[in-house]
Amino acid sequence: MSSSTGPSSGLPVRMPRPRQPGRHRRPEPVTAPEGAPALVLAVPGLPSVENRRLAEEVVSIARSELPGLDARIGFVESGDAEFPSLREVLAQAAAEEARDEEAAEGEGEALAWPAPVVVPLLAGPDSSNQRVIRQAVLDSGTGAALTDVLGPHPLLAEAVHVRLSEAGLARADRARLFTVATAADGIVLVTVGGEEAVQAAGITGMLLSARLAVPVLAAALDLDGSVAATAERLTEAGSQQLALAPCLIGPEIADGLLVAGAKEAGCPAAEPLGAYPAVGRLVLSAYMAEVGITPDRPSQGSPVR
Repeated sequence: MSSSTGPSSGLPVRMPRPRQPGRHRRPEPVTAPEGAPALVLAVPGLPSVENRRLAEEVVSIARSELPGLDARIGFVESGDAEFPSLREVLAQAAAEEARDEEAAEGEGEALAWPAPVVVPLLAGPDSSNQRVIRQAVLDSGTGAALTDVLGPHPLLAEAVHVRLSEAGLARADRARLFTVATAADGIVLVTVGGEEAVQAAGITGMLLSARLAVPVLAAALDLDGSVAATAERLTEAGSQQLALAPCLIGPEIADGLLVAGAKEAGCPAAEPLGAYPAVGRLVLSAYMAEVGITPDRPSQGSPVR
């Protein structure tokens, strides 16, 4: 017979775990400080419903990691109501923040952050897209801060690994000694943005190679002959079953470019990174570093210039 205070099934009641004192105590969850600037995600490429959904998922991940975050989406190549341009989104965010600042000053307070923070949705260096984004930020006249791109980073290597495993081109877990019949023994890690992008992707490629225990070489989809030459280097080194893996999020890839790259390499391809959770976390990390918020305590707020 159960008591009036316990469950009738007799199962144990899950009680809140007491907070541990001292150095092993878990940090309090971080929330966005009051008055923190908006995070504006700059989405490259031609606007589309698919790209908007991807960006919304990335923003949703960032918000879940930092409750209270004001996150918005601006398209680099746009100008209509359905796909608001980066310039328009920045102007709106800055106007709202100016009103908040005036209200705070009227109450005898001062806001720490005067302008939005723009994070490019780019996995690596891409001079063309970065130049357009930088110009849009300058043209907005808002004084917004612009962060660097998201990679190279170990989390990108993790994301590429997952996309390869989803396509059946790599083992999902190094710790499990099962085989995948279609697993590649050489990876062409593709990017866009020329030689600078290839060098950055090469760093992520080394991390991916350590995860997969197979050779990984980077190539640029937008450089003639780069993919074919890289695939040839891998086959000359002994790889017999290649796979093409994008170190790219998705919107920055021109239509048909990935298919053409796979055909050039003569191998199957994994999907772009898309809204993999690590992408959202890297976007948030870039924002937090710019604003000065640390994972274990909120910033006291130095101005973003």
